[in-house]
Amino acid sequence: MHKIIEKRQLSANVWQMKFLAPLIAKERKAGQFIILMIDEEYGERIPLTIADADPAEGWIMIIFQTVGATTMKLSTFNVGDSIPAVLGPLGRPTSIRGENGEKPGRVVCVGGGIGVAPMHPIAQALKAAGNEVTIIMGARNKDLFVMLDEMRAIAGDRLILMTDDGSSGRQGVVTVPLKELCEAGEVDEVITIGPPIMMKFCALTTKPYGVKTVASLNTIMIDGTGMCGGCRVTVGGETKFVCVDGPEFDAHLVDWDLMMKRMGAFKPLEAEAKDHVCKSGIFK
Repeated sequence: MHKIIEKRQLSANVWQMKFLAPLIAKERKAGQFIILMIDEEYGERIPLTIADADPAEGWIMIIFQTVGATTMKLSTFNVGDSIPAVLGPLGRPTSIRGENGEKPGRVVCVGGGIGVAPMHPIAQALKAAGNEVTIIMGARNKDLFVMLDEMRAIAGDRLILMTDDGSSGRQGVVTVPLKELCEAGEVDEVITIGPPIMMKFCALTTKPYGVKTVASLNTIMIDGTGMCGGCRVTVGGETKFVCVDGPEFDAHLVDWDLMMKRMGAFKPLEAEAKDHVCKSGIFK
């Protein structure tokens, strides 16, 4: 059992939780994820990326959005409650520039929405390896930013905020400052995490400049072990499984249109499960 030690509501349907998982906290690396099961009877398993961890205190942190039945029920858990089963760390860790003898460089991290949460440990690791880290964060409005203080602590004045409505930072989309940095020749590598449409256009923005671009496709994972096949994506003409071959891939090789089509296939089932939870009294 994994005891919840902190819970915060970040926006209307986004939550942050810390819970005890000392072995995972000790072993996890940037870019990896966990699978958790919140009810032994209602036994859906869901993958969630590790947003932060403290090996000394033995906790890991997740940030999740209530989009389906399990995340809705998880949002009702409180400090002192326990999560029955947590498995991890899973997935291939992020290849951090400068860690394997490669010279540190200028890396731009582009995060959209709650994609900022899995970006946080990556940006931390990049900074620790000696890279110059620029962070671009995008959201519909200022109230939807997550981990703003934590990302500012990493990037300082190299944190760029973009909002659709102009309520914070600059008004517009994340690809605008990304293109500006590419045109100025100030980018050696880009890592992007967020909505697939955002990652697609980040890849289209950097490709003409020949800038290495990595995308995390964690949003398409379901089972998290490679058994269900739900996270199949086409990368460079080959079929890959995000949870075991990724979750990170060369963004210039991903078939984004096919990925987004596959993600849409599960929306009706997700909505049906969510509706069932609301009507069944499962929160009681």
